[in-house]
Amino acid sequence: MKANSKPITPADRLSTVSEYYFSRKGKEVARLNAEGKDIISLAIGSPDMPPSPETISTLCHEAQNPDAHGYQPTMGIKELRTAMSRFYSRWFGVELDPMTEIQPLIGSKEGILHTTLALVNPGEKVLVPNPGYPTYTSLSRLLGCEVVYYNLRPEHAWQPDFDELEQMDLSDVKIIWTNYPHMPTGAAAQRTTYEKLVDFGRRHGIVVVNDNPYSFILGKEHLSILQVEGAKDCCIEFNSMSKSHNMPGWRVGMLAGNADFVSWILKVKSNIDSGTLRPLQLAAARAYDNSDAWHREYNIETFARRRAVAGAIMDALGCEWDREQVGMFLWGRIPDQYADAEELTEKVLHEARVFITPGFIFGSNGKRYLRISLCAKDHKLAEALDRINAMAAR
Repeated sequence: MKANSKPITPADRLSTVSEYYFSRKGKEVARLNAEGKDIISLAIGSPDMPPSPETISTLCHEAQNPDAHGYQPTMGIKELRTAMSRFYSRWFGVELDPMTEIQPLIGSKEGILHTTLALVNPGEKVLVPNPGYPTYTSLSRLLGCEVVYYNLRPEHAWQPDFDELEQMDLSDVKIIWTNYPHMPTGAAAQRTTYEKLVDFGRRHGIVVVNDNPYSFILGKEHLSILQVEGAKDCCIEFNSMSKSHNMPGWRVGMLAGNADFVSWILKVKSNIDSGTLRPLQLAAARAYDNSDAWHREYNIETFARRRAVAGAIMDALGCEWDREQVGMFLWGRIPDQYADAEELTEKVLHEARVFITPGFIFGSNGKRYLRISLCAKDHKLAEALDRINAMAAR
C-alpha cells in the first residue's frame, strides 16, 4: 500500500462468520488430489445421478425457442408454480394456491436469506437447531440477527425438547428453523413433532420454517408440516429439487405458506434477482411429474444399496449408528478413544484418503459424531470401505 493511503477494510459483518467448511476443506482436498492422493469424497450431499430423461429433454427442447431467453418474473412462471402445487397435492395431500401460496426459489439457501430479511429485524432473535444446517446460523449473523440455539439430542430421537423450549427466553424471537427429515442426523419427520411445532409457533407468535428437502430419500412416508391443521397461520415450508430430483446444480426450490408470508418474501426477492431462465423453469415443472417408479429407483433403491455400504464403513470405524435413519447421509457416534470427530476424520483423510465430514460443523451437539454422504457411486463407496478396512488393520 502506498504511503498516506487510507486502508480499505471489509464490512464488520464478515467478522461474524468464517469461510464455509466445505469451501475451506475443499481446497485442501483439491491440493491432495493434485499431489496424486486420489481422495474419495463422502462429504457433500450433491446427488451424483442425472435428472429424469424427460426433464433434460424438456430443457433442451425449450432452449431452442429463440424467445425463451429474456428476463422472467421473479414470482416464477405459472407453469412452474402450478407444477409445485400439483406436487404438494400428489405427494403430501396439501392444497396450495399456486399464485399466492407458493414462491419458487433459486435453491433453499436463497430462501433462508430472503425469509430472514422479510421477517427478522437486526437484533431480533432466531432459534436454530443444534446440530443443524450451518447456513441457518451464518446467514442470520450476516443479517445482524441474534442466534439462539435449541438442543436436539439422541435421547429425544433428535426431535426438539419442547419442555426445554418453553423454558427459554422467547422475547424477540421471530423464527424457529426446523428441518425434518433432519440433516445431519437422519432423524425422520414425526407428525407429533409437527403438531407441537405448529402449537408452539401459534402460541408464541413465532414463524416456524421447516426445511424439507429429504422427504423422498429413504423415507417410509412423505410428511409436511403444512399437513397440520392451522399450520399456514404460522409456518413456511421449504422444498428443493436438489435432493429429490437429482438437480443440485439447477438451483430450483420452493417455499410455501400463507399469502401474506409469500408476498413479504417476494418483495425482498424482487429487489435482489430477476427470475430463472424460462426453459429451466419448464424443465423443472416437467420433473415434478416424474413417475413413482423413477422416485423408487433413484430415491429409495439406489440410496438403500449405498446405505448398506456406508453402514459397513461406520462399523469399520467403530461408530454407533441408528439403522432407522433416512436422507442421503449416515450419522454415527465416534468411539470414545478419539478426542473429537475431527481427530478421526483427519485420520481417515490422510491415512485412508477418504473425506468424511466431522459433526462439529453442525453445532456443539455434533462434536462426537461424523457424517457420511451417500452421494458417491457404488464402486467408490466400496473402494472407500476397502481403504478404511486396510487402515484399521494396520
